[in-house]
Amino acid sequence: MSKPETDQAAQKAEPAAVAPEAEAAKNPNMEVVELDTPIVRGEHSIDSLTLRKPMAGELRGVSLIELMQMDVLALRKVLPRITTPTITDIEIGRMDPADLVQCGVAVSGFLLQKSAKAEASQGM
Repeated sequence: MSKPETDQAAQKAEPAAVAPEAEAAKNPNMEVVELDTPIVRGEHSIDSLTLRKPMAGELRGVSLIELMQMDVLALRKVLPRITTPTITDIEIGRMDPADLVQCGVAVSGFLLQKSAKAEASQGM
């Protein structure tokens, strides 16, 4: 095989690695939130969070209305259940308010039906 043919064969054999952020951007059940103020955990710094759509069991003990209204206490219960890396209630309490709002927008968006999301995007 010539060099170009070898390169093409190698590309077909190995699936392209997709960054977690790119994968989450394609998946309507996941959203990446870039933090304005990183969360510091020991020597590590968390610059972004991947939020996934919560299942009904992960919403236990939380009022859906409060969650849609981005109530801080409701978000503090749900976010540790749906974030990667997992963040704690204490870390959420120390978050920049702008970052918490971004997380709240993502969570409330997960609770909308597909038809409501489509109507909202057409209205923009």
